[in-house]
Amino acid sequence: MFVFGPVPSRRLGKSLGINNIPSRTCSFSCVYCQLGRTSRILAERAAFHDPHEVLDRVREKAGKVRAAGDDVDYLTFVAEGEPTLDLNLGRHIELLRPLGIRTAVISNSSLIWRQDVREDLMKADWVSLKVDSVRERTWRRVDRPHGSLRLADILDGILRFSKEFGGELVTETMLVKGINDSSEQVRDTAAFLRRVKPARAYLSIPTRPPAESWAGPPGEDVINRAFQVFKTQLSEVEYLIGYEGNSFACTGNIEEDVLGITAVHPMREEAMADFLSRAHADWSAVRRLIDRDLLVETEYHGKRFYVRRINAV
Repeated sequence: MFVFGPVPSRRLGKSLGINNIPSRTCSFSCVYCQLGRTSRILAERAAFHDPHEVLDRVREKAGKVRAAGDDVDYLTFVAEGEPTLDLNLGRHIELLRPLGIRTAVISNSSLIWRQDVREDLMKADWVSLKVDSVRERTWRRVDRPHGSLRLADILDGILRFSKEFGGELVTETMLVKGINDSSEQVRDTAAFLRRVKPARAYLSIPTRPPAESWAGPPGEDVINRAFQVFKTQLSEVEYLIGYEGNSFACTGNIEEDVLGITAVHPMREEAMADFLSRAHADWSAVRRLIDRDLLVETEYHGKRFYVRRINAV
């Protein structure tokens, strides 16, 4: 099925998904992939679907959504594999442009070293590039790439693209416990991303059953530490740990609001105090969340932070 949704996305609002790649066809076989191990690992681009057929399906689906009184914020190429493996990606985007809906591509960055891939991605309005590690050995252990791929080429391609792209560029880094989550690894990744200058850098963790059972999420203290390290290098950093709710709106439900905010950003003690004061609430709400194992109190560089419990997401 080419088209699905729209689905709610904190990054993209109401996103109509386009799956332009055959199932489990990818350039990586990431240890944390929720789809399981990749059954067909490719590093060469190929044509999978007729662009006009994709256009017809997207136009039909978008029309039904609008007829129902709803909106679509983005047409998002988010495949059961790597969308840039599709030789027709750029053509798809060109044909979809007259629909008047912004286009997004969520990529694992594996082919960004290729000029034709960069040119295709230039046609999108929003692009997400994955950077799980800037160390070759770690990258191979986490992302398990096709044997022909080289991390140095990919990192160079990311830098080239970041200097040329006129749309919104974001990055995503998946932290896997004991693999790429050490202070040194995180600092290296953050230093590279500072050169990329993304509009926003997302930190992710495995929240669904991964391809390998041992590929679990780090603890909340490690995630908070990584967030703080990223913030020293990057202006906009967010968690991306599966929560798609109303993260920052004041709903009148203090517990819901606190959980929503701390699923995206850890809150320092003084920020929490200020939030509670403005909401005419007290610390008992926070204590209840901690007692119910929904919120974690942790420290970093002598400062106290509050983070939503991973298994509460």
